[in-house]
Amino acid sequence: MHRVLISLSSYGAAEVRRHGQLRFARLARAAGADGVEVRGELLVDPAAELPVLADAAREAGLQVVYSSPQGLWCGDGALDEAALDGGLKAASALRASRLKMAIGAFGANSPATLKTLKQRLDGQPVELLIENDQTAAGGTVVALEHFFARATQGDLQVAMTFDMGNWHWTGECPLQAARSFAGRVAYVHCKGVQRQPQRWVAVPLADSAAPWRAILGMLPAQVPWAIEYPLVGDDLLATTRREVAHLRAVAAAQGASA
Repeated sequence: MHRVLISLSSYGAAEVRRHGQLRFARLARAAGADGVEVRGELLVDPAAELPVLADAAREAGLQVVYSSPQGLWCGDGALDEAALDGGLKAASALRASRLKMAIGAFGANSPATLKTLKQRLDGQPVELLIENDQTAAGGTVVALEHFFARATQGDLQVAMTFDMGNWHWTGECPLQAARSFAGRVAYVHCKGVQRQPQRWVAVPLADSAAPWRAILGMLPAQVPWAIEYPLVGDDLLATTRREVAHLRAVAAAQGASA
């Protein structure tokens, strides 16, 4: 059965901050999800919340990914060691298996800092995943190909979180991105998109204007998928259960046709 996680931001930033991520992590588990992605930007009191979330996840058998809202490199190209350390510390407190971050402003001076990043990551129990975000600096094929090429040259092997919706915000073709990065993908953010006047918005996959089935079909078959689109409705448990079942049905159908 395909592993499906819930990014807790899917329940809406205001609601999650109001009620806390623990409530929605429990809801995700009750709906049959295999894990949750805890969002750093939605923590109100990290020191208090993270240990409680870690205990609840362990008791429920949930996989945990920690998503840091900070980029790894500053505007001047320097490695943001404070952001990295903060992400690693939070992931450790959560006992998360993975830390998800964007590259930030990885520039001409940044490759010289890759050795420091490698040293910081060596021996860490958490795996760093690089996500394509919604910025030109960290969310285009060219920017990420450049980063991964330089990381490889520096003997730093880093896997990728592939957010299938974010490419639209940077004007990229998600199918081209899937062709470029499929070999690096270890985790997928499932996100449908629709175009509204002046902006893109995230929507459930069934409502998406993007070729999401084709995109998923180009990515590694066994990596976990995370729901990162709005989960709304009068019965959030039923909504979440339906969407988890939908993703598992898609995965099963793709496996049967492979």
